[in-house]
Amino acid sequence: MSFREISDMVHDRSPVTIQQTATVRLACRRMRDQGVGAVLVIDRRHRLVGIFTGRDAVTRVLAEGREGAQTRLAEVMTPAPKTLPPGKSAIEALRLMRDSGFRHIQIVDEGGRLVGVVSSGDFRGLEQAQIDEETGLFERIR
Repeated sequence: MSFREISDMVHDRSPVTIQQTATVRLACRRMRDQGVGAVLVIDRRHRLVGIFTGRDAVTRVLAEGREGAQTRLAEVMTPAPKTLPPGKSAIEALRLMRDSGFRHIQIVDEGGRLVGVVSSGDFRGLEQAQIDEETGLFERIR
């Protein structure tokens, strides 16, 4: 069975990034305008320092009574997210997301440069069938 490389999934898409000093309101507007469920949070040197998702907006901002216009992403983002290098297979990314309980994985090259991001919705066909089969096997073993 042959699976796509992660780099094939992100080669024509630029990740949506935002500075860690930006407000939650700005991040949410950017997600809405770009039609994405997460923004990648970068520092002044454009290095990945975190990720902020719609789930974070609900659980870390709204549910806690914070003001989106005053809250900085650095306060509520998921810091130091797990990443994969571009040469990994799509099934490896999907496994990592399933096993770690998140829906986005950042792709970072050897030099630390952000290459892209994939979400669970980007997977299809062989990868999804394989992960469904593995999940079923694990459930039966328990």
